[in-house]
Amino acid sequence: MEDANLIIDTVLLAGKIMIENGADMARVDDTLQRIARNAGIQSPRIFETTTGIMMSIQGGENSQVESIDKRRIDLERISRVNDASRAFQAKKLTLQQMYDRLVILDKSTPDFRPVLKVIAAALIGGTLEVVYGGRWSDMVLTMGIAALGYASYVVLNRFFRTEFASEFIAAMVIGICGVSAVKAHWGINMGMIITGGIMPLVPGVLLTNAVRDLLAGHILSGASRMIEGLITACALGMGIALVLRFS
Repeated sequence: MEDANLIIDTVLLAGKIMIENGADMARVDDTLQRIARNAGIQSPRIFETTTGIMMSIQGGENSQVESIDKRRIDLERISRVNDASRAFQAKKLTLQQMYDRLVILDKSTPDFRPVLKVIAAALIGGTLEVVYGGRWSDMVLTMGIAALGYASYVVLNRFFRTEFASEFIAAMVIGICGVSAVKAHWGINMGMIITGGIMPLVPGVLLTNAVRDLLAGHILSGASRMIEGLITACALGMGIALVLRFS
């Protein structure tokens, strides 16, 4: 068996990266179990939640906890952890090499630039406005509102510790822009414009992972993700409702 401390450090770091970047718990548990078993631990004891991971080795004194205090969606990092796990299983990497690769991945994997995210949000918003039954003539306007709303969300996230406040204010920005555009006769269907504009902020992946966790038996993680998704949806709904109430 490899060094116990190194095994635990590697498993916890792999799990931390995966959970922080939006992996469902069934995938996380399977990956961590494989890493531990391939490192020589026959019965690894690992407990994962959305806010932390605990691991101990049966019959040993080693036990560690890794806290998780941020979450986002980054499938690239999840894929790279899986690649490293498979390479370790195939003996293409030693445990130390895998740990070093995970450290680099955790610290230096580039994210998409904010401007690209805003452009993607604009395309999503404009496309879904049409898909949901809106007018083609409102598509460009919806793209602009979706981009502005998502840009507000990105900027506000730098100042708020929780995303709910950022989502609430971003929803208000989208609502104000949608109402103002229709009143200025720049758009026609206010409901569809606001719906398309807010779609890039809807926690679809979060709620999907929550359902997957619940179906896989990870009740605690599934419930916590479901609650987080519902709070996000409430923040978005309240932001829009507040604007419509006083417009």
